[in-house]
Amino acid sequence: MTHSVTQPATQQLTRAQLLDLYYYMQLNRQLEERMVRLFRQNKIVGGLYSSLGQEAVSVGTCYALEKRDWIAPMIRNIGALLVKGVPPRDIFTQHMAKFTSPTLGKDGTSHFGDLKVRHIVSPISMLGDLIPVMTGVAMAGRYLGQHIVALTWIGDGGSSTGAFHEGLGLAASQRAPFVLIIENNQWAYSTPVSRQVPIQNLADRGAAYGIASAIVDGNDVVAVYQAAKEAVDECRAGRGPRLVEVKTMRMRGHAQHDPAEYVPKEMFDYWKARDPITLYEKYLTENKIWDAAAKSEIDARIERELDVEQKFAEDSPLPPPELAEEGVYCDGCHKIEADWKRAKSEVSPPKSSIDPTWRLKDLPAYTQAAITGGNGAKNPAQKPVTVPAATPPASPALQKPAPAPAAERAESQPEHLAAGVAAEDPTVPRVPFGRGPKDKAFRQSPENPQNKPAYSRAPKEKSFSRAPLEKSFSKSPRQKSFGKNAQGKPFTKNPQDKQGRR
Repeated sequence: MTHSVTQPATQQLTRAQLLDLYYYMQLNRQLEERMVRLFRQNKIVGGLYSSLGQEAVSVGTCYALEKRDWIAPMIRNIGALLVKGVPPRDIFTQHMAKFTSPTLGKDGTSHFGDLKVRHIVSPISMLGDLIPVMTGVAMAGRYLGQHIVALTWIGDGGSSTGAFHEGLGLAASQRAPFVLIIENNQWAYSTPVSRQVPIQNLADRGAAYGIASAIVDGNDVVAVYQAAKEAVDECRAGRGPRLVEVKTMRMRGHAQHDPAEYVPKEMFDYWKARDPITLYEKYLTENKIWDAAAKSEIDARIERELDVEQKFAEDSPLPPPELAEEGVYCDGCHKIEADWKRAKSEVSPPKSSIDPTWRLKDLPAYTQAAITGGNGAKNPAQKPVTVPAATPPASPALQKPAPAPAAERAESQPEHLAAGVAAEDPTVPRVPFGRGPKDKAFRQSPENPQNKPAYSRAPKEKSFSRAPLEKSFSKSPRQKSFGKNAQGKPFTKNPQDKQGRR
């Protein structure tokens, strides 16, 4: 399902909200442009990962959440931090490793969060690991009665990690109120999507776990918002999880050190013509949502705010050296406790007690149908499957070996495909892979490994754990201790029987 900008989508957003989307996208871009200049002045001490061309993804998806909801951003989701209320000075100081940063200057990239107020989980560098983490956040919120939705992002390359699939499997089996946004920006560092996955749409991966998914134009901020809002609403109603693939383009290299010379120029030109901010400015103008004066006012506001925030960051001090030994371990610096929004009795016995016995009616419909209708091999009403005879090949060059007799194929076929084939002799033991049969005939057979000689130790009359009984290697052949020499004198004394140096 591909979402696009439609009139019903705009009716759910007021004029102020539509202008908000422009404000946050432009704030995101101008903030990053300033950080690029600071990076070239050697004022950014860590890595700098640009989201140029992807602003609509972070802003549109996060704008669909409520204040109580949780997010876990990645390195290109600065726009989501801004929507969540993180001030630009925190982003400036964090990348400049200043003492006034959220991590007090101990980190030079975007590894910071806010668990208490803004409900932001810090990024995890191991791609995909945020998916099971945020699934756990979603499950915990449901257990505590918070009615929250948890959301995180993953790139096209990160969708090939094991944690991606393990996390989706957990979210699907637990029906967690969790939304995953796949940012398909066409490149996993220098590898195009077509070289790492055999499918065109990454959203198809959700079907393997029974997760409903959608595909949306990632450069259309209103379409992104609409797709994310539908996914969030479904999760909050108890029909999660949900997956949304946004198709966009990373317009710069992986980081500032990467010139992205591996990207074809024609590809950059195509996506540059589809710049998300340019498209949205055109949309606002054509729908008479703003005029030139309103645009100028928002742009001037952004410049004023960033001037103040950047000056604060540049004037902030670096962390003192003694700070390095602080905060390594938690020594009671903060209190960890659950924020209950429901009575604990609702999730405590006897209300939470369940019958551990499964009944047929509790299982899926297809399982019930298979059991009540027979499993195929033991249902006498089922018609046998006849194997067609092999037809002569048209040419000797294309001739294939004739099919094996049905009796030979019976063991290699599933029972429901081998129906109608003569049953094998029940007295002949079948040997499954990995272990032998447990019938008495096999246990007494020479083929049983337990009946073969063991080579784990020597014959009983000898033991390699010690020497023959008549000799001891702890003494010399004359029953003299090795602590003395051949004349019976200790080695610690010299030939003149004088005390040696110890």
